[in-house]
Amino acid sequence: MESAISPQRVWKLPPLILHPFSDSSGPNKLLESSRASLMLQGLLPPGQQSAFELEKKLLDGRFCELRMLFYLGRDLARWIEQCLEIVDRDEELKNCGIRYQSFATLLVEDPPDNVREKLRAWGVADYKAIFSRALGLNAVFSEVPEHEKLNAEFVRNYYRYADHMFACTQQMAPFTEIRCKNFQFDLFASGEYTRMLEREWEMGGEHA
Repeated sequence: MESAISPQRVWKLPPLILHPFSDSSGPNKLLESSRASLMLQGLLPPGQQSAFELEKKLLDGRFCELRMLFYLGRDLARWIEQCLEIVDRDEELKNCGIRYQSFATLLVEDPPDNVREKLRAWGVADYKAIFSRALGLNAVFSEVPEHEKLNAEFVRNYYRYADHMFACTQQMAPFTEIRCKNFQFDLFASGEYTRMLEREWEMGGEHA
C-alpha cells in the first residue's frame, strides 16, 4: 500500500542544468523555415523560389527544431533520473508511488516560481509545450535520427507526434502527482552553473 507524502515537508531536488544544443546555422534555418511556411500558405510572396525549395526549407527548419528539443529532453530526462535516485534513498518517498511521470508532471505543470521566472527571463514563454515535447521525443528516440530516415510528414508535424508521445508516456503507469510546494529545485544554464561552482570552490579555498 502506498503511503502519503507529508504535506509540510519540503525536499530539495538536484538543479536542472540545461546545456547548449544549437549549432551556428540553427537560427538561420529556423527563420528560413518560418518564412517558407508563410510563403507556402500564401501569406508572403514566394519570390523566385519554387514550392519544392520552400518545402525543403520548411522541413530543414522543422528538423532543426526536433534536434534542439531532443537534446533539451535529454537534459530533462537526466534530471528526472537523478530525482528518482533521491526517491529510492528516501524512506518516506520510496513508498509514495512517485515515478518518472511524477517529475515529468512537476516540470510541465508546476515548476517552482524561481524556475518560471528564469525561463521568462530567457524568453521562454510556452515552457509547457517545450518541456512536454522534449520529453515526448526522448521517450521514443535514444539518439537523434538522421533526417533522411524520417518520413517528411513526421518532420513537418513532429510537434503533434511529440505531444502524443508525451501523453502516452504519462499514461503508461499510475503515479503520484507532486507539487513544487513540496519539491523545490533551481534551473541553470550549464555555463552559469559551472561559474557558480567555480565561485564556491574559490570561496572554499579562501576559508580552507
